Amino acid sequence: MKFNTKVIHGGQENIDPAYGAVMPPIYQTSTYKQSTPGGHKGFEYSRSGNPTRDALEKALASIENGKHGLAFGSGLAAMDAVLKLFNPGDEIVSTNDLYGGSYRLFTGIFEKFGIKFHFVGMDDIARIEEKINSNTKLIWVETPTNPMMNVIDIQAVSQLARKNQILLAVDNTFATPYLQRPLDLGADIVMHSATKYLGGHSDVVMGSLVVKDDKLAQRLYYIQNASGAVPGPQDSFLVLRGIKTLHLRMQRHCENGAAVAQFLKDHPKVGKVYWPGFEDHPGHETAKKQMTGFGGMISFTTKDDSKQSAVELVEKLRVFTLAESLGGVESLAGHPASMTHASIPKEEREKTGVVDSLIRLSVGIEDEEDLIEDLKQALG
Repeated sequence: MKFNTKVIHGGQENIDPAYGAVMPPIYQTSTYKQSTPGGHKGFEYSRSGNPTRDALEKALASIENGKHGLAFGSGLAAMDAVLKLFNPGDEIVSTNDLYGGSYRLFTGIFEKFGIKFHFVGMDDIARIEEKINSNTKLIWVETPTNPMMNVIDIQAVSQLARKNQILLAVDNTFATPYLQRPLDLGADIVMHSATKYLGGHSDVVMGSLVVKDDKLAQRLYYIQNASGAVPGPQDSFLVLRGIKTLHLRMQRHCENGAAVAQFLKDHPKVGKVYWPGFEDHPGHETAKKQMTGFGGMISFTTKDDSKQSAVELVEKLRVFTLAESLGGVESLAGHPASMTHASIPKEEREKTGVVDSLIRLSVGIEDEEDLIEDLKQALG
């Protein structure tokens, strides 16, 4: 089954044996009748499992070419479950350019429990290898990275992880399985903030994990059930519905992203533009190798490199909405230093390029001419 068919039908056989509903029903229930103690029809309590969530989890596994999907109450809840696989004294190597909430979870929550994190630029595999020792248990990759759009070679990192018997997890939120499938490139765990492109309509908060290995899946299922950070059936329904149009939306995100990126690159009031579709982007060849397109996420700086000009620009936008998050049908603009990455200390975020003049765009699926006109008027 090819991808465009998978997003609609993948893992969705016999989703409603009772009445044959084409879409999985929303099972808005907390518990289930048992014929005898322990005698149930596959579900006993909705923290442990719910038919609507089950349908979503099967769809998630299908589109990532995985075997097991797990849904969580948010992307950070999904990450939290991964980190609970480890013990005090374990070490994790992470990319140094990543979502501010991920950095906060690593340093603000799990460091105090004795897990040590190393943040390195992953464009050079040697930097990762330098940090690996007998305590290293996980490599955490985000690609393309948020917000600097760096591209990390998943296959090369997976070979390093396998050689050292280390797990590899990839945050695939920006690319989505439409553009990139990390499990096929050797990753052990794929994570999504399903709030973003998978849901696609800015109306739900959710996270997900997908794995192939049965034993790893069982460990994560145990954590999911024991910790209880699961989504409800209504949210599960919304993300499952979003997945069914993922391929159509991503195609337009990519088309509009290319047009907006080129406009910005040619504009005299724009400084640097970060988008992996440009041939002079340092990760362009890697992106061509492991992705089927370059996506709709773009970051850029203003020409005068000042916070004031960046803030004034995003405040003037009319079609782009100034807001946190990304991946919805509507175009969004953000100021990472003040918004999504404010939890990272200024000196740390500026090392990776997250300066005060940086703006991040999530290019939506509107008409590209309207998006470009909006940027043109905002740039003055």
